[in-house]
Amino acid sequence: MLRIILEQNLKVTEVLTQYVVHNLYGHSVKMDIHAIGESGQEMDIEVQKDDSGAVPKRARYNSSLIDGNYLEAGRDYNKLPESWIIFITENDVLGGNLPIYHIERTIVETGQSFDDKAHIIYVNGSMEEDTPLGKLVHDFKCKEPDDMNYKELRNRANYYKKDKEGVERMSKIMQELIDEEKKESAIELLKLQKLTNEEIAKSLKMKIELVDKLAEELNLMALA
Repeated sequence: MLRIILEQNLKVTEVLTQYVVHNLYGHSVKMDIHAIGESGQEMDIEVQKDDSGAVPKRARYNSSLIDGNYLEAGRDYNKLPESWIIFITENDVLGGNLPIYHIERTIVETGQSFDDKAHIIYVNGSMEEDTPLGKLVHDFKCKEPDDMNYKELRNRANYYKKDKEGVERMSKIMQELIDEEKKESAIELLKLQKLTNEEIAKSLKMKIELVDKLAEELNLMALA
C-alpha cells in the first residue's frame, strides 16, 4: 500500500495498528496504522469515511505529535525522521477532483521547498482510475475479497473473512480494540480530574485495578 501511495520502493520494518500517541497535557491521537521504514521514516495512515475526520488541522496535529514524541531532550533537530501523514478518504475532501494530493511546505517568496521532510498526502477514495493507485482504492472499498486486484490484499481479506482461524483471530482483534478504546477513554477522563477512579471504572465497565494503574502511570509521566 505504501509503495503504491508514495511511489517508492519502500521497505517497512514495523507496523502498528490503532497506535496511540499520548499527549499528557492535551488531546492524544490514535492512528489507524503507524508504520516505520527501514531508514526510520514515520508514517501515519488514517482511513476516514467522515470528512470531518480528515480536516487539514488534524493532519497538522498528527504531524506535530509524531515529532513531539520522537525527539528526546538535548537531541539535534536534524535527528527528526522523515514523516508522512496519509489520509485515505471516502470522499474528495480537498475538492480538486484529483486522485491524490501531496501537501508540502514551500517558501512563499521563492516557491522553493522548505525541505523539512514532513509530508502530508490525501488519497481520494471516490476516484477509481485504471492506475496502481486507482486499483488500490478499488480494493479498499471491495466487499468481496475475490474481486480485489492485489493478491496480497485479496489473500489477507479471505483469511480474515473465510478461514476459521482467521475469523477467530479477527474476533480477538476486535475485542482487543474495544478494550483499548475503553483504556483511552479512561485516560482522557483521568486527565479531566472530574470523576473518581471508581466512577470511571463503573461508567466504562472496567476493573478498578486497571483504572488505578492508568492513574498511577499518568502521575509518573507528569513527574518525569
